[in-house]
Amino acid sequence: MTIFSAVLLLLLVMDPFGNVPLFLSVLNPVAPERRRQVIVRELLIALAFLLVFLFAGRYLLAAIGISESVLTAAGGIILFLIALRMIFPPAGGAFATDVDEAENEPLLVPLAVPFVAGPSALASVIFIMSSDPSRWPEWLAAVILAWGITGLVLFFSADLARLLRRRGLIAIERLMGMVLTAIATKMLLTGIGEFFAL
Repeated sequence: MTIFSAVLLLLLVMDPFGNVPLFLSVLNPVAPERRRQVIVRELLIALAFLLVFLFAGRYLLAAIGISESVLTAAGGIILFLIALRMIFPPAGGAFATDVDEAENEPLLVPLAVPFVAGPSALASVIFIMSSDPSRWPEWLAAVILAWGITGLVLFFSADLARLLRRRGLIAIERLMGMVLTAIATKMLLTGIGEFFAL
């Protein structure tokens, strides 16, 4: 895996364009002058989660005895299911979740977790680090790059929503889902091949 492929994988899993309408919906009760401050705070919290799982996740896997081949295959299955939800979203969107509308300013949930640093993103950083721990500076750079791009998209979410409109955002999410399907299939086949030493 290269830095580029790691960044691409994380971007597809974080799905910044798919999160634009979700962020706007959750931030609707927040005062307009506070929204970008809230977005920055939530993005920093999400980055902290991603970095913790990047460096500590593989030790957790080692402690419970999960091999790299099993992790790769499981990651492929999870990403495939996520990709299907992106291409064929259920009612309410691909990552619909219950949001307490009475909460004027969300903290940690749901913007940081699970919208940015969701289970799939956390599993992906564990997978990336487990693939070659000696390349940790590259994986750290990949996580920060993917997070930074996601952050830029979400920081300007209101402007993007006006520019691309709902159909444009949906089209981008479908395209990202199709690419993620191919990556997930490759991960699944690689994990199966390594497990059976094919």
